[in-house]
Amino acid sequence: MTPPLRFEKHEIIRIARRYQYPISETELMVLKATVNQRGHLTNDELAAVAYWKAPRSSGHARKNSGDYVAEISGFALKTNCERARIESLTILDGVSWPTASVILHLFHHDPYPILDYRALWSVTLEVPAQYSFGFWWPYVEFCRSLAASAGVDMRTLDRALWQYSKENQLIAQPRAQADP
Repeated sequence: MTPPLRFEKHEIIRIARRYQYPISETELMVLKATVNQRGHLTNDELAAVAYWKAPRSSGHARKNSGDYVAEISGFALKTNCERARIESLTILDGVSWPTASVILHLFHHDPYPILDYRALWSVTLEVPAQYSFGFWWPYVEFCRSLAASAGVDMRTLDRALWQYSKENQLIAQPRAQADP
């Protein structure tokens, strides 16, 4: 997979500096050292990640017991199997592929991109009808290669991909219904 960027890679840092997400990520970024030392997420940490990625559906993440969150997230952060790493997270209530990608992005020692329609648009990819490992892994490898060749970390690349779309992607607005 080598989709073209909609902008020049030397612009990544400049675009990333303009990044403005509606929910602050500062608290999540601070959790990295604690989660890495412990080796798993707590229920509150999972809920915070889910809220940051998808506020409207984040309440579902609270349905998981603390033990279940610890076991599944611990497995995902420790396993050497890439497919098991991402797919295991999706068995948690309230964790879809995009939220699972955030967990790996923020807390795994290897660099992972975040699955997001904005980031995909910025690299000229369509959001698949259903995410799969067959889509995920080539996207991870592409983003790792792009970040390395641009000399940036994955967080900087992710911010740039998201921000570029925010500034340039025209999103179809639902049509207003006519009064009866």
